[in-house]
Amino acid sequence: MARNRVQFQKGLSEADFDKSYGTEEQCHAALVAWRWPAGFECPDCCGHNHCVVTRQARRLFQCNACRKQTSVKAGTIFASSKLPLRLWFKAIYHVMQSKKGISSIELGRQLGVTQTAAWMMKHKLGQVMLERNASKRLKGFVQMDDAYIGGAHPGRRGAAQAAGRLLLRPSPRPRTASPIRSSCGASRRSVNSRSANSPVRR
Repeated sequence: MARNRVQFQKGLSEADFDKSYGTEEQCHAALVAWRWPAGFECPDCCGHNHCVVTRQARRLFQCNACRKQTSVKAGTIFASSKLPLRLWFKAIYHVMQSKKGISSIELGRQLGVTQTAAWMMKHKLGQVMLERNASKRLKGFVQMDDAYIGGAHPGRRGAAQAAGRLLLRPSPRPRTASPIRSSCGASRRSVNSRSANSPVRR
């Protein structure tokens, strides 16, 4: 059987991540390049000529035409945070690399911050990903694994718990299609009917 190219694709190792985004300077330069790929552009007059004003740890871009000062973090999830960009980039790496998700406690341990700070970072990242993907719905053939949506009901054990879950399973292989395409193969009603006929272990 051939390997799944998506599953075995080359990812970004932690060593490679530290080489690219291990310092605050590298993270700041990357954010500037992503926000202004064609060079600095003033948010007020759209001017490009600017100078950099340093105020303690802050670096502001000042437009030479209108004297407007702005930061590369303005209008982003990093704007009101006192945490350095290096920790934000590291949080993004851990959230995206963990296949089954990562708790705020474990994220705080990895970053060396409190659980409250890690919880805030995780929820901000989740919110921006939700807003970005809200307008990008899946279409065509969608491949997915088996999944249970919902949870177990208290006081019920064994197969009876399936009555409160929605089971998603791969559909049978079409005669003319390859590879296997998956779809919602069982509805809540069918799950309830199967669970009602199945014996309950006590």
